Amino acid sequence: MSEKCECCNKTKERSEEEYKSLINRLSRIEGQIRGIKGMVENNAYCIDIITQSAAASAALNSFTRELLSNHIKTCVKDDIRSGNDETIDELLSTLQKLMR
Repeated sequence: MSEKCECCNKTKERSEEEYKSLINRLSRIEGQIRGIKGMVENNAYCIDIITQSAAASAALNSFTRELLSNHIKTCVKDDIRSGNDETIDELLSTLQKLMR
């Protein structure tokens, strides 16, 4: 499963297992967000919405951790082995963005 990224023209060939795992996580997160939207539309109590929002944030963080782990184990490892040390700078920049 590979598709060009419009921002950098890089692609990543994912295994069927990785693809399905990421898509399933995103689908669950999408459902959570739709649920939160419905809660707002139905004037749900603030604390209930906040609780669901925190759960959606945790799910998105979990997705990001899985994707980052896969990236390090495949893309970063392969690039370093082939002598492309620029990948380290890219990874460090990404980690700095995540830690804001």
